[in-house]
Amino acid sequence: MKVAAGGMRAFFVVWVGQLVSITGTTLTAFGLQLYVFAETGSVTNLSLVALAYTVPAIILAPLAGSVADRADRRVVMLGADAVAGAATLITAALFFADALELWHIYLLVAAGSGANAFQEPAWLASVTLLVPTEQLPRANGLVQLNVGLSFVIAPAAAGALLVTVGLGGVLLVDVATFLIGVITLALVRFPRATPVGGGPGESWVSEAVFAWRYLRDRPGLFGMLWIFAGVNFMLSFGNVLIIPLVVSIASEASAGAVVSVAGLGAVTGSLVVSAWGGPKKLVAGIMAGMFVGGLLTSVAGLRASVPLIGGAFVLMLVVMPIVNALSQTIWQRKVEAGIQGRVFSLRRMISSAVSPLAILAAGPLADSVFEPRLQPGGALADSVGVVIGTGPGRGIGFLFVLSGIGMMILAVYGYSRPRIRGIESEIPDAEFIAAGD
Repeated sequence: MKVAAGGMRAFFVVWVGQLVSITGTTLTAFGLQLYVFAETGSVTNLSLVALAYTVPAIILAPLAGSVADRADRRVVMLGADAVAGAATLITAALFFADALELWHIYLLVAAGSGANAFQEPAWLASVTLLVPTEQLPRANGLVQLNVGLSFVIAPAAAGALLVTVGLGGVLLVDVATFLIGVITLALVRFPRATPVGGGPGESWVSEAVFAWRYLRDRPGLFGMLWIFAGVNFMLSFGNVLIIPLVVSIASEASAGAVVSVAGLGAVTGSLVVSAWGGPKKLVAGIMAGMFVGGLLTSVAGLRASVPLIGGAFVLMLVVMPIVNALSQTIWQRKVEAGIQGRVFSLRRMISSAVSPLAILAAGPLADSVFEPRLQPGGALADSVGVVIGTGPGRGIGFLFVLSGIGMMILAVYGYSRPRIRGIESEIPDAEFIAAGD
C-alpha cells in the first residue's frame, strides 16, 4: 500500500502537537501527585488520584471506540483536547481562588481521563491511515517517544514550578499545551476509513459487542490482550508507588529526578525501535521485553538505594516502549482500519480494567501490610527482610519485587501459548485504504 506524502506530513504535524499536549498532561499529573502527597502524606490519597484518572477511561472506552470509527477522528481529538483543557483551567481557577479541595482534584482528573478515553483510540487508529504499513513500527516508536520525552521534561518541570510558582503555574502551563495541540490538529486533515460492521442506527453497546466478537474470532490477539492486562496490573503498583519508594529514603526532589532520568530510558527505547524497526518476530520480541522488564522491576525493589532504583527504572523504561511499539504494530496490521477505534478502545478497557484493583490495593498494602511488617522486628523482618532489608520503604520495595516476578511469569506463559506465538502467521494482515494529502 502506498501512502501519499501528505499523510506522512500530517502524521508528523499531529505527532508534534501530541508531544506537547502529553507533556502538559504529564506535568499536571505529576504536579498533582506531588501536591496531594505533600499536603496529606498519604499513599492512599495518592492512589485515589491515579484511580480517578483510570476508571473513567475504562468506563467510556466502548462509547469512545464507536465514536472514533463513526466520526472524523481529527474532530474527536479536537473535542477531547478542549474538554481536558477546560478541566485543567477550572482546577487552576479553584486553586487561585484558594478553594481547591481534594475531591475537586479527583473530579477534575476524572474529567481529563474521560477526554483521554476518546483521544487515544482516535489517534492510534489514525496512525494506520497516515503511515505506510512497513513503517508502522517506526511510527509507533515515535508515538512511544512522546511518552518518554514527557517523562523527561514534566517531572523536573513540575518540581521546579511547584517550588517557584506553585500548583497554579503548573496548571496554566498545561492549558497552554492543550492550545498547541488544538492548533496542530486544526492544520491537518485525516483520511477516513469505511466503518466495519454495524451501521448509523446501531447503539454503542451493539458496536462494542461486535468488537468483542471480532476479537474472540482471533484467539491469538484475544490471548495477548489478557497477557497485557496482567502486565498492566503489575505495572500499576510501580506507577503509584515509585514516588513514595524514593521519598521514603530521600526527598521529593529525588523522586522528581529519578522519574525524569528514567524518562531518558523511555526516550532511548523509543528512538531505538524507531530507528531499528523491531525484530522480524514481533511476538518473540514482545515476550522477551516483558520478561526483562519484570526482572528490572524486581531489581528496583531489592535495596533502599536511589541509584539502584533509578538505574533499574531507567533500563525498564528502555524496554517497555519497545514492547508497546511492537504490540501496537501487530494490532494495527491485523485489525481493519474501519473497526480499529472500537477494537482499540475495547482492548484498552480490558487491558486496563484490572489496573484500578492494583491502584486501590497499592496504598493499603504499602501503608498497612508490608511497611509495618518490614520494619525492624516486624513479621517479615527475619525472612523477606534478610533479602531486601528493613526500614522505611522496604514494604514498598517488596511490592516491586512481587510485581516484577508476576510480569516474568506472564511473559513465559504468553510465549508458551501456540495461538499467541503464531499471531503473525495465523492472522492475515488487514487491508487499508490509502492515505492522501
